[in-house]
Parts: sequence; C-alpha cells; structure tokens
Amino acid sequence: MSENKKKYREISEIGEFGLINHITKDINLKHSNTLKGVGDDAAVIDYGEICAVVTTDLLIEGIHFNLIYTPLKHLGYKAVVVNLSDVYAMNAIPKQIIVSIAISKKFAIEHVEEIYEGIKLACENYNIDLIGGDTSSSLTGLAISITAIGEAQKEDIVYRNTAKKNDILCVTGNLGSAYMGLQLLEREKELFNNDPNFKPSLEGYDYILQRQLKPEARKEIIEFFKDLGIKPTSMIDISDGLSSEIKHICEKSDVGCKIFQDKIPIDENASNMANEFNMEPLTAALNGGEDYELLFTINVNDLEKVQNNPLIHPIGHIADKDHGAVLITSSGKSIHLQAQGWIH
Repeated sequence: MSENKKKYREISEIGEFGLINHITKDINLKHSNTLKGVGDDAAVIDYGEICAVVTTDLLIEGIHFNLIYTPLKHLGYKAVVVNLSDVYAMNAIPKQIIVSIAISKKFAIEHVEEIYEGIKLACENYNIDLIGGDTSSSLTGLAISITAIGEAQKEDIVYRNTAKKNDILCVTGNLGSAYMGLQLLEREKELFNNDPNFKPSLEGYDYILQRQLKPEARKEIIEFFKDLGIKPTSMIDISDGLSSEIKHICEKSDVGCKIFQDKIPIDENASNMANEFNMEPLTAALNGGEDYELLFTINVNDLEKVQNNPLIHPIGHIADKDHGAVLITSSGKSIHLQAQGWIH
C-alpha cells in the first residue's frame, strides 16, 4: 500500500527573507491608489493631495526582547520607534500610531502602565498621536504590535528600488552598537543564571545599552533633507544589519555597489565591546541588527550638501549589477556581501 505523505519544509530552509518572498509573490494589487504594497519599508496609499505611508511591526517576548533585562518603559518606547524609523525611511513624516497588545496573567495593571508610559513618551518626542488599538490575553507572555501611519507628497516619497549607477551610498550615525549592547546584556544574563548572587556589571556601557534598549529614529535627517532640498534616490532603514539592507537596495534597484571598510562608521564603545568578545567590530556593523539608522543613496551632485553633516557618512557608491554588492576591505580585498538578516 503506497503512502502519499505530504512533505513539509522547515521555514529555516529559506529564512526570513525567503519566507517573505514566498508568501507575497502572488499578491496582486486591486486598487489604483495602492502605489506600493509589499516590498519596501512601508506601504504607500495615494489619497489625492497627500499619500499615506503605513507600516507595522510585531515584538514578541522571548523572540524580540527579554524582560530579564528590558525595562517595560523602554520596551514601549522602542516598539514605537522601530515603526517610525520605517516611515522616515520612505522620506515621510509619521503622524499616528495604533497599538495592539497581548498580555499574560503574569502582568499586573502597573506593568501595562509602564509599557504605555514608554509609548506615550515616544509619541510626545516625535509628535505622534496614539489613535487606537486592541488588547488581548496571551498564554505565553507579552506581544506588542504597532502600526504607524505617516504622510508625504507623492513626489517626495523615496523607495528602495530607485538607486542609480554612480549614486553615493551613505549611512547615518554609526553601526553595530545596538548589537554589541545586546551581547553585553546576554553575557550578564548568563552569568546571573549561573550564579543568582552575581551582580551585573554594566557601568561604562551606557551608550551601547541605550542603542539596544532605547533607540531613536532619524527624524532630524528627514528634516535636514527637506531644509536643503535633497531627495535621496533610494532609502531603507537599517534594522537587519548593513549587509542585508544594502542587498535589498541592490536587488530592488537591479544594481551592484562597492562599499569601503574604512568608511563604515563604528562607535568606539562598540569597537571596545567587540574586542572584549574577541569579535571583529566590522562583523557587528555588517550583520548586527536594530541600529535603526538610515541607509540611502544620493546623486553625486548632492554629495557636497551632506558632507558637513556629522551624522551622514558616505561609505561607497552604486555600480553595475554585474559587480554585485562588494565590500572593499582595508587591505584592498573584495568580499561579496551576504544578506544574513537579523535572526532574533
């Protein structure tokens, strides 16, 4: 008797990006005012004089955060910021958020209040309205889902798929600090688990801890673009590591690129922490997640306009597709970038 058993595939076989591509490949947009659906930092809906920019993110306990070392107020703040970063990556201004939360019986009213203190603080700092949401019980812990809504003129919106050959690749801020902050927290957690009398040593690590626990979105860069009349030719936020985000821009724009190791900004605090872990700081910058900086391309004619901004760092340029996405090391060696993605 023959058996016709269906073979199921592990999601790990194709990874996060492969799964997204697999489940969205057959989506057909039915409405002409849906300018952008799946495939960018946010969806874009045309409402005439203005376009709505919509994005959502889900944070789950044990996957995206660990409450052993994550203050609830910081968690609420971060949950908002990660969504705002996606809106800014479209060169748009966030205006509203919708918050949904699932909580288990281990949380008291006061715990929920702490989360919302962080959410409300982020709304205050970024001039955002909290306009609704949903609450539910959970059997396994805490989950927070936030949808952010922004707006922009149609001609101002920037996508991932519009980079051109010879454009200059730039990043804001510095990279790898959030990842090194996470490594520090995980190390101290393991030491505490092995010895309940152990007292975590976190003094002197304020910067990388803040980058992990309470990041900020680059609102000021979008304002800078507007003030100087600069429109990036493409843009994406750096949430999954520089390598992955560069690959997204290259694949969507059908181009290649060259970036240079010596140009990638890495904070001294992150470098020192990486050295403690016997890790190459460049690895944290390329593959570490949750920086929430902006990666963008500009026309070479706009390079002079951004060079005096200390937050903006040119790191390379766009090339022909045949070149691939390449890192030029300090020694001059060419290495093809791999889009590993941020594995939570």
